Amino acid sequence: MNRPPSNILGKGWLYCTVFLTGAAVMVIELLGTRLIAPFYGASLYVWTSLISVTLIALALGYYWGGVWADRARSGLSLIIAIAGLLTIIIPWLTGPVLLATDPLGLRLGSFVSTLILFSPSLIMLGMVGPFAVKLSTATLAKVGASTGSIYAVSTVGSVIGTLFLGFYLFPVVGSREIFIGLGIALLLLAIIVAYIEHRHLKSAATTIPTALLVVIGIGLYPQIANSNRAESNESFQTRFERESLYGWVRVIDKPKENIRLLTVDASTIGAASISHGENLLAYQKIVTLLPALAPEMKRALLIGQGAGHMAMTLKDYGIVTDTLEIDPAVAEASIKFFGFVPTGKTIIGDARYEIRQLKGPYDLIILDVFTGGSEPTHLLTVEALAQLRDLLTNQGILALNFVSFLDNGQNATLASVAKTLAQVFPHQQVFIADPDTDFNDFIFLATNHAMNLNDESFPDSHRTWLKQRLVNIDQSQGMTLTDNLSALERLQIRKSEHYRRMIIDLVGTNHFIR
Repeated sequence: MNRPPSNILGKGWLYCTVFLTGAAVMVIELLGTRLIAPFYGASLYVWTSLISVTLIALALGYYWGGVWADRARSGLSLIIAIAGLLTIIIPWLTGPVLLATDPLGLRLGSFVSTLILFSPSLIMLGMVGPFAVKLSTATLAKVGASTGSIYAVSTVGSVIGTLFLGFYLFPVVGSREIFIGLGIALLLLAIIVAYIEHRHLKSAATTIPTALLVVIGIGLYPQIANSNRAESNESFQTRFERESLYGWVRVIDKPKENIRLLTVDASTIGAASISHGENLLAYQKIVTLLPALAPEMKRALLIGQGAGHMAMTLKDYGIVTDTLEIDPAVAEASIKFFGFVPTGKTIIGDARYEIRQLKGPYDLIILDVFTGGSEPTHLLTVEALAQLRDLLTNQGILALNFVSFLDNGQNATLASVAKTLAQVFPHQQVFIADPDTDFNDFIFLATNHAMNLNDESFPDSHRTWLKQRLVNIDQSQGMTLTDNLSALERLQIRKSEHYRRMIIDLVGTNHFIR
């Protein structure tokens, strides 16, 4: 009579196995967004897709793993080997899958691409738990304790994997390299488990298939490691590339058009001419007019530094500008490739935290984080705007740039922005960067005092420019955005789709595939 596997081996090797595979699950889930985000953006929809796919895959894995465990004495090594091979080829498949799902749009495209890329390996990793429970259970009376122990250890592995990835590994190693390394680690784990199964469980049924998968995975490594690189294109050149915690930062030159772009994932946050370095983003021209609205302006805060053009423009008017940028890679690129020279403090961090540390007061605060990419919804709520208001002088101005459609002043998103600002500031005026285009940058100027554009002290050229771009927003179409409830991403779906298509048309889809 054969003794139960747990009596022969103990449970240590099983605990190590489920610990490591539990960590692998979270690594795949977290890193999945870094492969998808450059193409579809790091929006709520991408995160929702990845979490949903992870849960679906694990549910299927739990079920199929239980069925397999009831029918076979061994096979854990084969399961892990399949998971390893499926993981190592994820970077290889990313480009073709993203291109194939592109016509499906932002929400469905991100979900389907996530389902195709990550569910196979996650299903296999989900199968490990039930199989380990079967191997660890000596008697029916101990099945509860065995099951609880296995899934507890797996969960601890997931926690450790999450912390190790986020705090230590990802800041220094690229996402593609981590995926490939994880796949190889799973293949090596499969070899160890196969050895245990062969020597102690006296089962060699899965040894040869496992070894074959390991050989295939290792053999594919050179090709996978060099796959999915952006195709060479004479129309543009990549001058800088850095994968940060917050996105894929790139500086892209288009020499024939004399344009240099600063992008994060599929969002452009800076543009300048290559020859002279002058700013090419039309909406930022309003910065040259703001000092005339408040002649005593001396100190400013720029949230969303980007290429730093607005801060450098304010310097020409004798205004010292503190800059606040969440991404250190953006700050580095702005200095190296756009000639940004700080005039005030340079702060790296998330705005909601950092503004609580600032003392103020500021004569001008520019909130320029709502570009065409993902929406940092936590920075456009009543609570966030109230924090900014408290940093302003009595005659201070909050300038907020926002990308959307005009829709003859009936756009619900613009109405929501205006309505939210109205909860904090008694006065506001809205300007459109280009009066001839419906999809546009909109500049909201919010103050505690009324601004008179007819003031004779205001230069005629400035007055004309602003009046030509003054728009009326029907606030009745909007909702007040709060920390508790903000529908900004839902309201901006059409904008996100349109903007993403514009950027892809500008530099091509392959340029946003990891």
